[in-house]
Amino acid sequence: MQSNEGDSVSAALSRRIDEAITAAGGWLGFDRFMAMALYEPGLGYYSRESRKFGALPESGSDFVTAPELSPLFGRALARQVAQALAAAGSGEVWEFGAGSGALAAQLLESLGERVTRYTIVDLSGSLRARQRERLAAFGDKLRWVDALPERMAGVIVGNEVLDAMPVQLLHFDSAQWLERGVALEGGRFVWSDRPTELRPPVDAAFAPGSVTEIHAQARAFVATLAERLERGAAFFIDYGFPEAEYWHPQRRGGTLMCHRAHRSDEDPLADVGEKDITAHVDFTGIALAAQDAGLDVVGYTTQARFLMNCGILDLLRGADVRTTANTQKLLTEHEMGELFKVIGLAKGIELDPIGFAHGDRTHTL
Repeated sequence: MQSNEGDSVSAALSRRIDEAITAAGGWLGFDRFMAMALYEPGLGYYSRESRKFGALPESGSDFVTAPELSPLFGRALARQVAQALAAAGSGEVWEFGAGSGALAAQLLESLGERVTRYTIVDLSGSLRARQRERLAAFGDKLRWVDALPERMAGVIVGNEVLDAMPVQLLHFDSAQWLERGVALEGGRFVWSDRPTELRPPVDAAFAPGSVTEIHAQARAFVATLAERLERGAAFFIDYGFPEAEYWHPQRRGGTLMCHRAHRSDEDPLADVGEKDITAHVDFTGIALAAQDAGLDVVGYTTQARFLMNCGILDLLRGADVRTTANTQKLLTEHEMGELFKVIGLAKGIELDPIGFAHGDRTHTL
């Protein structure tokens, strides 16, 4: 029954995208396609009723995030959040894209009375319902909004948020850059390129056939945060690279990836709405957008180094075997420790963040 419902939702989403392509003259930029595939109300991957987060595919989940792997992730991050809250003289925490609510629960439990209000900004109605159920014990401290307020103060957190923001695609055909979009052919979605003035932000020796992403929406998001954050800090954790690694000539295929049933594939045009679509984060672009908009970049490092700076090894003492094994996945290089990075931003406060005390890589951005 669930499979039939999924097929029905996917077919309805495909028809909606068909209509959008037709209305746009037969070509839709990939950023618009990705936005519809992920967030179209009631139909997109994050808007539909299905389980996304879990440790194993047997649970019906598609991928696991750090808070689901180990409760020590949130407990360690809470130490950094507590320091930033004190510097801001605030008790407000804002989380973007709260997923299953696991991180919110860990932060709220760890921070206790230091948090007077915890605001979740999430576009997905289905995920918000699950978050409310999971976080019911925290009562009036919680609120949900679907848009940024005009003014904010406090600490902002986002775990695996930037990677899910729609991206534009560029294709280099050896003579010129083309924007890669989506068209219809024989009732199927197909790639279609057209000339564009868009360019990667680096002047590198791109090989013919190279495909890469432009992160305009993520940069705009950070700029908007900067405009509305009056006093406080923001910490974003995600997989990605600094500019020199992101646009390395050997990365010819870009970073676009899909996730379903704990497996990955590189075809976002298939099974639309039934799998996640992501792109690695260009952390140099995020840092530049933040600085241009008035934020200070107060740190950038690997997830492993950040968590160790925040005392996760102390928290591991006395932990059971399962927690220890799962926490190691957050730290080891071949798992999440090296690929995932943390960037810290601040405005209007004096902050020397503990999470970047050792191993800061801001100089690589």
